[in-house]
Amino acid sequence: MDATMRGTIKGAAAAAGVLLAGWLAVATVGEAVGEELAKNLFGAARLPAATAPRSIGFYSKGCFAGGVALATDGPTWQAMRLSRNRRWGHPTMIALIEKLSRDAARDGWRGLLVGDISQPRGGPMTDGHASHQIGLDADIWFTQMPDHRLTVRERETMSAVSMIKKGGLTVDDRVWTQAQMQLLKRAASYPEVERILVHPGIKKKLCDTVTGDRSWLRKIRPFWGHDYHFHVRIGCQPGSSSCKPQAPTPPGDGCDKSLAWWFTPEPWRPNKNPDAPKARDLMTMASLPAECRAVLAAPAPASEMAVTVGADGDAIAAAPDGGVPDVTIDAGAPLVPKAFAPTPKAAIPRPTSRSR
Repeated sequence: MDATMRGTIKGAAAAAGVLLAGWLAVATVGEAVGEELAKNLFGAARLPAATAPRSIGFYSKGCFAGGVALATDGPTWQAMRLSRNRRWGHPTMIALIEKLSRDAARDGWRGLLVGDISQPRGGPMTDGHASHQIGLDADIWFTQMPDHRLTVRERETMSAVSMIKKGGLTVDDRVWTQAQMQLLKRAASYPEVERILVHPGIKKKLCDTVTGDRSWLRKIRPFWGHDYHFHVRIGCQPGSSSCKPQAPTPPGDGCDKSLAWWFTPEPWRPNKNPDAPKARDLMTMASLPAECRAVLAAPAPASEMAVTVGADGDAIAAAPDGGVPDVTIDAGAPLVPKAFAPTPKAAIPRPTSRSR
């Protein structure tokens, strides 16, 4: 669409009383919504949609409702990069992170440093990830939690430690330990987890050193980046009929020719079109599932605290069998302790620009 036509559409929308210069908080504003970049709309939402939890679309093209936030601090975790407001996820994802932190602590890991999960209502992000859009992805640092509570500034500036030799493709044995291996094994042990993305060098290290049961290696998948952290992905959850699953991981432990490919020149060749815009910089609301308009339009909960899990050190109660608790609910029922206090009867709030 050229600039003249875009201007015509905006003018017509303004004449109809719709302010397109601000962030749109309702989905019934006509065709002009489809021209707004989705990353701006979802990036501006400060709180989730106060509805039953459900993921909509695919991991890299979708949104989600009924999200909850991981508390910034818990007994066995600390959240990083708080200014991004990406501590949100499907309740099952948040429950799993909390469980992993407890189990890993019993294994000897000092505590998790948790990176990005999702935005409050998911959707494409203003920067960074292509995925993390439907509340079912989370990044966990390979660096253990320090022995003190980090300040806000430390959480913004502290760097994770790369597990890969500088300028190389293999693990740096000065920083890689059995503890990192055990953390990955623990994360892969949960049935909800479908895949874990790591740098190819880390996958190779596991292939070369893991003995005994190697079945969990199937979930460990090589991918660009992921040398400072690993990416946990769970599958579509009950109640999310519009969630599009990813193809199953191939059979076997992945220590085969598919891994060998990562150690050829092909994956590392320079991008032939480095100036091409990223998908998030082109994705409009028209690009996403239609239900994502309703997610943006839905009312927010009473406060962030009302939908924060693990606040003040309180954890989600474990299921009787020790697994991740069943958080599937009927519409209108409480999700987890503290979640979804009654929403005040008020107009839908208009999202505002997010400070960086």
